[in-house]
Amino acid sequence: MIHAQQLTRTFRTRTGTVEAVRGVDLAVEAGEIVGFLGPNGAGKTTTLRILTTLLRPTSGTARVAGHDLRDDPVGVRRRIGYVAQGGVNQSEARAGEEIVDQARLYGVSTAEAVERGQRLFAELDLGGLWGRTCGSLSGGQRRRLDIAMGLVHAPALIFLDEPTTGLDPQSRANLWEHIRRLRGDEKTTIFLTTHYLDEADALCDRIMVIDHGLIVASGTPDELKRQVSGDTLTVVLRDRRQADAALPVLAALDGAVQATVSGERGTVLVPHGGAALPGLLRELDARDIALESVEVHRPTLDDVFLSLTGRSLRDEPAH
Repeated sequence: MIHAQQLTRTFRTRTGTVEAVRGVDLAVEAGEIVGFLGPNGAGKTTTLRILTTLLRPTSGTARVAGHDLRDDPVGVRRRIGYVAQGGVNQSEARAGEEIVDQARLYGVSTAEAVERGQRLFAELDLGGLWGRTCGSLSGGQRRRLDIAMGLVHAPALIFLDEPTTGLDPQSRANLWEHIRRLRGDEKTTIFLTTHYLDEADALCDRIMVIDHGLIVASGTPDELKRQVSGDTLTVVLRDRRQADAALPVLAALDGAVQATVSGERGTVLVPHGGAALPGLLRELDARDIALESVEVHRPTLDDVFLSLTGRSLRDEPAH
């Protein structure tokens, strides 16, 4: 559905040339939900604007939804939907009119546009708002209206740029379910940018991470997590005086690295925390070392992001 090779984009500034995208290769197959993550200034937004025909690449090639990005941008636009982060609905227009007008631009009949729009309103918790002006809607309602506008022409490929920014938890969960239905029922391909790592983890079949204009990692959420070196086992001793006795037990675990005990708390990094835990408990019990608690911490996508870019995506504001 998306196949790009060596996409680049440079900008001229007063101080010189900026390489925003430096040679991006990516492939997205039909029916996938792919997350595209990157810190501010990494090239994420520029790449998205290239793929949606809003920017011409400086060099490189791409086919999007079966059409060449350079030679047939109109063909690309006809096959895709795009929900921009900033929103597109007009304050003075009525919500239903915005939906119908958007669908008509894609050649959908008025009757079908109304039917599709009302179905989307019901699915996105916008019931009863068809005749309301967009300016009278809440921020979350306007965001869901933007999403309905991007979907009303039933695109084969939809680009969602930070789709849940500004939504309350219930609306966010509702949109997650709608995205899953789009892929499951309509076979829609979804290219998603987000700064919520739990969202990427829950929704995406694959994740691509861009930094400094290059794709630095790609894989399923679990594959990316496995790139971070193992799980962290944490034990809290009942008696901190047993710290010296507990340290060699932690260090002796298969594949253990970075074993430490400070006060009553001990930690160790192991390849598979769940597999190592029973043996650890048996050995501590054999040495009469009592515990208050024990935890296994698996790597998160934030750990992956931090290891790849040196920054936590949770600290990055939406942009």
